Amino acid sequence: MVTDPILVGLIGNRLHSILAEQQNALVNTAFSAVVRESLDLACAVFDSHGEMIGQSTGGTPGHINAMATGLRHFVAEHPPETLEPGDVLLTNDPWQTAGQINDITVATPVFAGGRLVAWFASCCHAPDIGGRLVSADATEVFEEGLRLPILKFLRAGEVNADLERLIRANVRTPEETIGDLYAQVAGNDVGAASLVRLLEEFGLASLDDVAAEIMNRSERALREAISALPDGVYRNELVTDGFDDEPVTLRVAVTVAGDEIHVDFAGSSPQSRRGINVVLNYTRAYASFAVKAAISPEVPHNAGSFRPVHVSAPEGSVLNCLPPAPVASRHLIGHFLPSLLIGALPGCPVAPSADALWMTIWRGEGFMSTVFQTGGMGARVSRDGLSTTGFPSGLRSTPTEVIETSAPLVQGVRELRVDSGGAGQFRGGLGQRTTMSARGGVSWSVNGNVDRVRAAASGVDGGAPGGLGRFGLVSGDELPAKSRVALDPDAEVDVVLPGGGGYGDPRRRAVADVLADVVAGYVSAEAAESVYGVVVRYTGAPDALVRLPEDYEVAELRGRD
Repeated sequence: MVTDPILVGLIGNRLHSILAEQQNALVNTAFSAVVRESLDLACAVFDSHGEMIGQSTGGTPGHINAMATGLRHFVAEHPPETLEPGDVLLTNDPWQTAGQINDITVATPVFAGGRLVAWFASCCHAPDIGGRLVSADATEVFEEGLRLPILKFLRAGEVNADLERLIRANVRTPEETIGDLYAQVAGNDVGAASLVRLLEEFGLASLDDVAAEIMNRSERALREAISALPDGVYRNELVTDGFDDEPVTLRVAVTVAGDEIHVDFAGSSPQSRRGINVVLNYTRAYASFAVKAAISPEVPHNAGSFRPVHVSAPEGSVLNCLPPAPVASRHLIGHFLPSLLIGALPGCPVAPSADALWMTIWRGEGFMSTVFQTGGMGARVSRDGLSTTGFPSGLRSTPTEVIETSAPLVQGVRELRVDSGGAGQFRGGLGQRTTMSARGGVSWSVNGNVDRVRAAASGVDGGAPGGLGRFGLVSGDELPAKSRVALDPDAEVDVVLPGGGGYGDPRRRAVADVLADVVAGYVSAEAAESVYGVVVRYTGAPDALVRLPEDYEVAELRGRD
């Protein structure tokens, strides 16, 4: 077995570069804004046995970690003797990969010297996969679109034309959906070609020995970080909006025992009759991400970093649903798991965030547009939370320019929400407010896959909760969440994202930080006085285009520590 630390380090660094090439090729050739702009994707390289060696720097944990534990299904169904150079496999089976049929995993076996030496794979959110538009409306997975078992999309370099025709016939956006699949194939090919050159350069017939050492290093590092935690059982509970008037309760017990962590979600709500259910693979993905992010974020992410973390959830629960449960909006539950789990760990380093990514799907005659938006991140133990940041998903909000050029839509307002970040010694990140209307008097509709419109992100250690979200009409009426709703041609929709929770007593916040928040428009003068105990009064020119800190008078109220 190769243990030369110099060789292992060199190849490890080169693999990171190759993964960047893979992701760049995928993004630059993708057809949909979901992939190009929001980066709803993941790229990774695996050894010949399907064990993940590394991932690209972009991508969402729900894709990369689910793919890391899901590639074993590809390897089991297609052993080396059934494959040849140019083969490409795919599936969107929720229980085998990323938990939702819109997420398609494309895997390419890599051959060198006549033998299979590795795999490159990527997982992307398809702009459409048929069935209902992404929502929680369905009552079983069969309603949610075209479900593809593990199939060969390419055979020895030739496209499976029958499979492509089948997909095209079942989706609303055939050019974008198929175009993204070809982009995934291209990204994998770029990675595979660079890997073969790397093996030739170092005179290696196989990558497996080096890969094993890379993974073992990550395992040892994470075990060392876990060992620094005090042994014990730590619990936490969190309530989400759920569906309609049925909130969902998530519970976790985290057992730290030596250099291992056991994460048990027993006591969480049973699986729902609607499409907010989470498959166990997706639950494992976000739970393992949370552990590593909380205690050892610098450890390279691969199969080794999964080994000390054990995740379980009762069968038939909302975090381990059984087929044919509907799962299309599983992220509206799964994205809460890092806040739940991090909050259970001793010395909780981050307050709860907006958590669930907001996905609105706007549809009218001749167009369909999927828009991703992000709320505020929770405050950290020594820093403010990040505003409008996709935590834990890592996804980016769709730019206004892309929205308005790809569909007859107008985003009339896009602004940070004053006072939406939970107050604290360290303030939660702000959410944002946007409005959407349609041009030309078209008949249109929206699916609002949103959460935290009823259950706010709580604060930690005396911090205040973040602001609630809102999904409704600017004229005042609320719209149903997680379902498709028809809109009047002249309707204007208010999409108001939640803020993150605060950390620590607001009265301990530095006066200079309160002033800076008021100047920046993050905190109102009224909240500065009533919540933070700091009177901030503007004394500059009323019509000034830019307001500076020296244009304000500041005074502390009694009662501050």
